[in-house]
Amino acid sequence: MTDERTDDYIMCDTPEKIQLFRLLALKASLKLEIKTGMRRRGRSSYAIIKEEFGFTGGKKKVLQQFEDFLKETYNMEEE
Repeated sequence: MTDERTDDYIMCDTPEKIQLFRLLALKASLKLEIKTGMRRRGRSSYAIIKEEFGFTGGKKKVLQQFEDFLKETYNMEEE
């Protein structure tokens, strides 16, 4: 996947890139939930990911399953 990149931003100008950005935001939000216990308003990222992808288990297990899904689907390596 190629993106128009500069030092300041990444252009997400297609539906696929917008969807990928959303998934990466959910992943970051779930990591924050695990690390600090903080949650976003409304439903937690954990609940959203479990419902949309059918993952089971606790937060850490769901995060690992979600990261594996992103690696397989989008050929992404962990940061």
